Amino acid sequence: MLQASTPSPKPAPGEKWGDFLILFTYLRPHRAKFLAALLCLVISSLVALAYPLATGSLIDGAMHSKPGPAGNMLRWTGGLSLNRVAWLLMLLTTIQAAASYGQSWWLAQVGERSIAAIRLDAFGRIIRLPMAFFNRHRVGELASRITTDLGQLQSALSGALPQLLGQIVSVSGGLILITMTSPRLTLVMLSSVPPVVGLAVMAGRRIRKMAKQTQDKVAANNVLVDETFQGIGVVKGFTNEGFEISRYQHRLLDSVTSSLHVAKQQAGFGAFATLGGFGSLVLVMWYGAKLIESGELSVGRLTQFMLYTMFIAGGIGHFARTFSEMQRLRGATQRIREMLRETPEVDSDHAAEMPRIAGELEFTGVAFTYPTRPEIQVLKGISLRASAGQRIALVGPSGAGKSTVVAMILRFYEPDSGVVRIDGRNAREYPLGALRKQIAMVPQEVLLFGGTIAENIAYGRPGATQAEIESAAQQANAHDFITSFPDGYATIVGERGTALSGGQRQRVAIARAILRDPAILILDEATSSLDPESEQLVQQALERLMVGRTSVIIAHRLSTIRQADQIYVLGEGRVVEAGTHAELAARPGGLY
Repeated sequence: MLQASTPSPKPAPGEKWGDFLILFTYLRPHRAKFLAALLCLVISSLVALAYPLATGSLIDGAMHSKPGPAGNMLRWTGGLSLNRVAWLLMLLTTIQAAASYGQSWWLAQVGERSIAAIRLDAFGRIIRLPMAFFNRHRVGELASRITTDLGQLQSALSGALPQLLGQIVSVSGGLILITMTSPRLTLVMLSSVPPVVGLAVMAGRRIRKMAKQTQDKVAANNVLVDETFQGIGVVKGFTNEGFEISRYQHRLLDSVTSSLHVAKQQAGFGAFATLGGFGSLVLVMWYGAKLIESGELSVGRLTQFMLYTMFIAGGIGHFARTFSEMQRLRGATQRIREMLRETPEVDSDHAAEMPRIAGELEFTGVAFTYPTRPEIQVLKGISLRASAGQRIALVGPSGAGKSTVVAMILRFYEPDSGVVRIDGRNAREYPLGALRKQIAMVPQEVLLFGGTIAENIAYGRPGATQAEIESAAQQANAHDFITSFPDGYATIVGERGTALSGGQRQRVAIARAILRDPAILILDEATSSLDPESEQLVQQALERLMVGRTSVIIAHRLSTIRQADQIYVLGEGRVVEAGTHAELAARPGGLY
């Protein structure tokens, strides 16, 4: 079963590799398989180191040469026949194959499950963040973090990290063995290592910085694609297909240029590492040939040394590329950790149940400014009241603060000053999730999820029975049109509900609100974009829905608000008028 983990704490400022702690945090539940995979990797690397030793023995055995005083390390194979050395090589090959299988299979399991857990935590953390966070970030960017950035982490778990360990084992073991074979040749070979390592550190820092910028540009591209497809109707309506293609092409070329810049840096560093590695091989071959000529080294031992040198050179070359890859992955992990450090809404969906509220609402001197627009105060000391079961309407020009008042009721935001009370109690004192469960909203633009009609209605109360879903649909005047479809309640609504008309989507939303059985109902321009026939059906459903509930209605149509018990007229963030329809209509020169 998939389990989410608690993200690691924020690393100290000087903790150079703190960003990778997130990987080890999520590896913890799978540490047995991960350690087994690493053990297989170590065994495979050590077995690989035995091949040059056996090969040197085969050559010296075939040439009937003795290991000599400097070849004491070969005494354990010096007495073996050629057949036995060959059988030893076959045994080593079998062991290496088995270790390679175990390493690949266990790492695949660990990588897939760990990344799935990180994705679950990332999605869960994002969805619990306050509305202010979503005002600062676009949908495409957040989706990119869960897909692209976590894909980078998966490659680290299954590729870069194990490769790094294998290269460390190969290089370390090879250095020990070549030193035992010929200390003089070892010094010659090692002369090329310091410049490669020094360049790895410098290039790695540069590549990491550029890679993070590239990831940001890829995320920006995803944002553009997501927004264009979501607004495809607007794009086609304004015949801006060519404009969008041109805009995407410009962004795409920018990200391609950035990616190629990173690739160029990596290629240049790889070329330098290759030059240094194979240059050292040429130097070793020349010096080794001189030692054979002087009788200080056998052909088999030179072959053995050369093979180990190739192991080391290859390991250093791969280490350089792996190191730069790990630096690139740090850019992705930094973005993930930034997101996981965000503070979620407290108790947004794990709240204990609380008694049903009566629904009395009161705003007292509420002022509010959106964090993303600090220069504009949206609400300027608003005060209003709705008794339990009363209908109040909010009217006023665009930007007057009507939707912000609704957001305050739902506690999407908290007032900068003033108090929002529910049943005479500060709204902040209620458990957030439990409070929202007693509020329902029917918006102007209904968002339906891409499932069935039944699933969308049941979204108001997950776990509702089919009978309860159908009862809610009947009260919402939706049952007849739903049953007219061949698949009935199992009809797929399409992405964002595009398979249904506006009036049908509105009635599904009302059924969803009915099923929730809220104490407080919010209607945000619920009939403004409907044709007369649909509006009549929706209005009938809304009348049934509002019975016995405190209703807050945002509307411009007179037919929607004239029956309200109290109408509040908002202007520039203030309540400028209040009263019934008859009272406000009788005031000459009023905004209403």
